[in-house]
Amino acid sequence: MQLQAVILDIDGTLTLSNDAHAQAWVEAFAAYGYDVPFEKVRPLIGMGGDKVIPKMVSELSDEEGDGKKIAQRRKELIINRFSPELSPTPGSRDLLLKMQKEGLRLIIATSATTEELSGLLKAAQVDDLLDQGQAATSSDAEASKPEPDIVEAALSKLQMEASQTVMLADTPYDIEAAGKCGVPVIAFRCGGFDDASLADAAEIYDHPADLLAHYDDSLLGKKELVAR
Repeated sequence: MQLQAVILDIDGTLTLSNDAHAQAWVEAFAAYGYDVPFEKVRPLIGMGGDKVIPKMVSELSDEEGDGKKIAQRRKELIINRFSPELSPTPGSRDLLLKMQKEGLRLIIATSATTEELSGLLKAAQVDDLLDQGQAATSSDAEASKPEPDIVEAALSKLQMEASQTVMLADTPYDIEAAGKCGVPVIAFRCGGFDDASLADAAEIYDHPADLLAHYDDSLLGKKELVAR
């Protein structure tokens, strides 16, 4: 099947934000009296708050009480404090320009909220290249990654089959979510996960610049996808 479109994760894929998200969780929990160590929450980055909150404090939910307040506090921290300080992953803008030049459609699929997305894309220095109005965000999904909802929403917005797409991402939760939809993943190590965690990806590169350097030999360059 001919590759037509690329589904893009943002955090850890286009912007170096995973540590910031973990720190935001630590501070948000602390604001309501919960001691959540950075080392405990960092491996969960890539999941949405609906998954992270009960994994950290089993009696909490992001839909009510302290859990809902913690989720809101984390979002405020990302928007107001962390996003302006974030950097792009190496080569992210150049890779997007290359994919657009090759005629590939690009769509965002992120566990971030719509409000967070603008700042994250500015941090990635690609806000002028991507259509935020077409993005699949947390509001398009009942459940966050590793559930497939957000990837399914992206496919729906593209009006394409999974066999026409590839996802660029950086966490095992992205890979699992995409896999449930039949979408192969090109994974990046720059999100902080090791190769064992990313083992189910179709390909693994250090960061977007590394993929760009090997573009012609990658799934993107070959443009022919094996049905999964």
